[in-house]
Amino acid sequence: MAAIQGGVVDAAEEKDIKSEPSSDGWANNNASDGKVLPASPGSSAPAVGTKPAVGAPEDQQTLLAVLQFLKKNKLSESVDILRREAGLPEDSLKEADSSGAGSGGAAGGGDAEGADASSLLSRVTVSSSAAVQAPTKASAGEDQPDVNVVLSAYSQQGDPPLYQVYYSGLKRFIETVLDCHRAELSQVFYPLFVHMYLELVYNNHESEAKAFFDKFSGDQECYYADDLRILSSLTKKEHMRGNETLLDFRTSKFVLRISRDSYQLLKRHLQERQNNQIWTIIQEHLYIDIFDGIPRGKSQIDAMSGSLAGEAKREANKAKVYYGLLKEPEIELPLDDEDEEAENEEGKPKKKKPKKDSMGSKSKKQDPNAPVQTRIPLPELKDSDKLDKIMYMKESTKRIRVAPDNLPSICFYSFLNAYQGLTAVDFTDDSSLIAGGFADSTVRVWSVTPKKLRKVKSAADLNLIDKESDDVLERIMDEKTASESKILHGHSGPVYGISFSPDRNYLLSSSEDSTIRLWSLLTFTCLVGYKGHNYPVWDTQFSPHGHYFISGGHDRVARLWATDHHQPLRMFSGHLADITCTRFHPNSNYVATGSSDRTIRLWDVLNGNCVRILTGHKGPIHALAFSPNGKFLASGATDGRVLLWDIGHGLMFAELKGHTDTIYSLKFSRDGEILASGSMDNTVRLWDATKAFDDLETDDFTAATGHVHIQENSQELLLGTYMTKSTPVIHLHFTRRNLLLAAGAYNP
Repeated sequence: MAAIQGGVVDAAEEKDIKSEPSSDGWANNNASDGKVLPASPGSSAPAVGTKPAVGAPEDQQTLLAVLQFLKKNKLSESVDILRREAGLPEDSLKEADSSGAGSGGAAGGGDAEGADASSLLSRVTVSSSAAVQAPTKASAGEDQPDVNVVLSAYSQQGDPPLYQVYYSGLKRFIETVLDCHRAELSQVFYPLFVHMYLELVYNNHESEAKAFFDKFSGDQECYYADDLRILSSLTKKEHMRGNETLLDFRTSKFVLRISRDSYQLLKRHLQERQNNQIWTIIQEHLYIDIFDGIPRGKSQIDAMSGSLAGEAKREANKAKVYYGLLKEPEIELPLDDEDEEAENEEGKPKKKKPKKDSMGSKSKKQDPNAPVQTRIPLPELKDSDKLDKIMYMKESTKRIRVAPDNLPSICFYSFLNAYQGLTAVDFTDDSSLIAGGFADSTVRVWSVTPKKLRKVKSAADLNLIDKESDDVLERIMDEKTASESKILHGHSGPVYGISFSPDRNYLLSSSEDSTIRLWSLLTFTCLVGYKGHNYPVWDTQFSPHGHYFISGGHDRVARLWATDHHQPLRMFSGHLADITCTRFHPNSNYVATGSSDRTIRLWDVLNGNCVRILTGHKGPIHALAFSPNGKFLASGATDGRVLLWDIGHGLMFAELKGHTDTIYSLKFSRDGEILASGSMDNTVRLWDATKAFDDLETDDFTAATGHVHIQENSQELLLGTYMTKSTPVIHLHFTRRNLLLAAGAYNP
């Protein structure tokens, strides 16, 4: 297996940094993305024992915060040692105590004691551990200091009765502007509404806040309904402490993409009215991404809206992405027995020759968009891997080409009497095994072929085997243990994600117990328990090349692992809510994560950077699938829509409507011409991916708006709908010959 250079654990960490205002002091126009980049591979984390420099006032304030924290936890000896090393006088800590208590009282109300010091300390911890630990916001107890800092921003307030007047005045103005500007300016309604409401609540104007919410909540877009439901429960100042949704709204600027003409209209109106309250909120909480060009229409804006933090900044999707496939290793394809006989008897050319050449020529051409072969270390091919590649190439020669006029057959696997609660399903690449994760903490593996599952013999029996024999791999298996299925015990909570390794020797499972387990499919035992997540792990997946795997869960951080490391190699931090699904790019250089914050992020495995942020879904995302050529990505969510994305440009180009419930699985056919989607509405739908790709106007991608017009052609692209009696579809898989396999638990 490949080893990572130096074995260093890097953590990708994103932080929102306030951008400098533009020349007019108003909007953040084309500002930098404000990200702290992770350490490069092979670099080491900061030394723990490094003596801090306390020359700058900020550094001294940071040191005082650390001393206060140590003193609060009664570590007096450590306080004295650190103070002496820093050369601080004894009375400095007392002064800090008095000042800290005062500011803490202003910010945090009843929790004033130590709040300021703890909040400072939390910032110190975040900044100094960028290469080791990514921050998470899942625990209310841990967040308390951060929440106090967050809430203090709402202490600047205007006259409470005037909030409705301000909002109504802006609403009247936007409703009377020209139609071409109205849709763009209407985007400010929702973030303004949220922050004005939170200001009222924080400053104990409960009746005014309730009246404000009741009057204007009905005017917001329907896709913010879930957020508004949570917001409506924050009716008192005490409710705001430790609330995740509040932290999301406050710590990330809401991004609005507006044309320059529309922006100038808004600016002129607020300056004429001297509406400082709305001006302050726009400056503090909104990021206005201004573009030159024709204003966008409502349909264009709605297609990209819906995420927790608005649209993605255009800068976030400009990084180069190497989406091409890696060059396939050159493996000689041996002839079948029947081919050899045919040539010997009749002297005819080999049947497989033309097909073998076409496969070979395809692998020899280097994709100009592909990454360098050695960009990330990949495991070397073992003999067994080469044999499997040969089998794959043979199967490919017999593959049925699916197309709109030649749809694939569908074989459905129904789990009957699944009282344990089926939560996850996966097939091996060669479709020989199927595994299910269950709510009773078990993982079950079945053989789909007549070949039964067997364990390796005991060590004593293995010593008796002739290791030089040709069939040694067959001899090491114990026939006494043969059975159609195996049950794997080890997790202490429901299993939510499972994934077979490409070589079929291992199986990954992720669980509510916050662990990922690696199981051997030769001994059917647990080899490793990977501990790094602090909360339930919703999904995990092996890399197409093996060795690496990705996981994501409730702590909002995706982790990249290698099977021979017990600690994560990378940590991808940036999502504002649970990471619900994870997928590797076919070239293993990128990872896609879908989240409950209604965004998809594409991460670079090499350096941990977020290279794409895709917005457009109106609900938590539960399904992702890359096209076989690596150029496109399909996503499905609770909103029942399938969205297609061009990875190179970071833009949506198709919207497939038809499902009436959450989409749980997406899969492209082996040649990428058909896209299959499985949903909780008990249907499998087939879509014409080729037509969607062909309709793509690449010239549109150069538009200044960074947006293309989404065609309403779902019905043209829908090729077929296949219903089950009462079985939600939770997994899809195309075999090597393009037979579609589907699976789900019968729900009587």
